Amino acid sequence: MLALVTAGASAIGRSLTRALAGAGYRVAFTHLGQADAAQALVAEIGPTARAWESDAGDPAQVAQFHAEAADWAGQAPRVMVNNAGIQTWSTLLDLAPERWDAVMATNLRGTFLNTQAAAKAMIAAGHGGSVITLGSGCNKHAFPRLVDYTASKGGIEQFTKVAAVELGPHAIRVNCIAPGAIATERTAAEAGDYAATWSAVTPLRRVGTPADLTGPLLFLISDAAAFVTGQTLWVDGGAFSQANWPYPT
Repeated sequence: MLALVTAGASAIGRSLTRALAGAGYRVAFTHLGQADAAQALVAEIGPTARAWESDAGDPAQVAQFHAEAADWAGQAPRVMVNNAGIQTWSTLLDLAPERWDAVMATNLRGTFLNTQAAAKAMIAAGHGGSVITLGSGCNKHAFPRLVDYTASKGGIEQFTKVAAVELGPHAIRVNCIAPGAIATERTAAEAGDYAATWSAVTPLRRVGTPADLTGPLLFLISDAAAFVTGQTLWVDGGAFSQANWPYPT
């Protein structure tokens, strides 16, 4: 079985790609400017993985990736994981339009383009499949200084619901995984002590790791979730379930 992952060489992407390979999938994944990391991951997994340099928001590159991945695997995908995402730290008033466009192109248009391409292939093959989108805590709450990222992730959650409704008759399930604070190379730059900062406001009193997302992924693409679609699974240690509560707990 073939699984496709965008941004598979990123910190979270590597964990998801490894998990899919471990579950028996042939995994085709993209990267953008991470050739060394991508090749290292392929070498680690072996011949059941292959990497493509591809921009998730570019229609021609997306089409090429899907076509070449299907040729490589000799089959249409069963799983599509939309992991590619970027963000801009800026206030609303200072955000440059070109940065807004770049974030929307990768995060939201990339999810649309790859879901559309994978779904068409699944329908043509007649076997259905599972599509996973990556949301965020800002699906639910406003994240200051991340206006473009927040808008894109909110859009992804609504896209997930619409895609689930339209693709359900074709036996394609679409669900969203919404991580909370996850310790990666990128998030480490957000605060002087990212783990301590977010652990203090997370009920489980720790930050997540990319590995914390693999169980939810494998569940949602499995037969155990055969009647689950259009849903968002929060993987946040409870951080975004709690109210801004002024009293001691």
